[in-house]
Amino acid sequence: MRKQKVIIIIGPPGSGKGTQSNLLSEKLNLYYLETARVGEEKIEEAKKGSYVKVGAKRYYFEAEKRKWEKGELWSPPFVSYLVKQKIKQLSERKRGIVFAGSPRTLKEAKELMPYISKLYGKSNIKVIELKLSVKESVFRNSHRKICQLMRHPILYNKETKNLKFCPLDGSKLEKRALDKPEIIRKRYKVYQEQTFPLIDYFKKEKFKVFKVNGEQSVANVFSDILKKVK
Repeated sequence: MRKQKVIIIIGPPGSGKGTQSNLLSEKLNLYYLETARVGEEKIEEAKKGSYVKVGAKRYYFEAEKRKWEKGELWSPPFVSYLVKQKIKQLSERKRGIVFAGSPRTLKEAKELMPYISKLYGKSNIKVIELKLSVKESVFRNSHRKICQLMRHPILYNKETKNLKFCPLDGSKLEKRALDKPEIIRKRYKVYQEQTFPLIDYFKKEKFKVFKVNGEQSVANVFSDILKKVK
């Protein structure tokens, strides 16, 4: 039986990782594994003092939540633990996966990629790098909103700028605390320092890596990605 696809989309804040992952999920029948959502859900559900243990070290949910609120990355072992649990479940169900923004660090990639390769096969894994300037990143993030119910991201344009409710599920739209300009600039710098080096790692390990201009329209970016992954 042919194994399912795994698509990994990386790019700076606001490059459209979530939007493109949702589109790919629907078009190719892939499970959209959003690392941030997996982490956020676990953090919000966690009781005071709870933690996950990786090796001999404990990673407390409260400490990881404080990092997230300041625009810092979660501890790689903490992220890997949560993501591996989810990947294993999906593999057992024979589901393909599209990742948005994961792995985020070299250490995380060195732990996750062999695990994903073992379950899905290296030839079925493709990496998409979305290119976006810091100026565009700050503009997009500081203007975007998400809905309270399903966390749908609503792109900012003249048709949506005055929307107060999600057109998909009707819940109230809100801005995330993470989307303040100063935090976005910090997150962009963190991306350049900690996530961008993954491109060299992927190439060295013979994963298929494709660059896509993330400053195009959503439709054009999606079209370019489809040409790369099919």
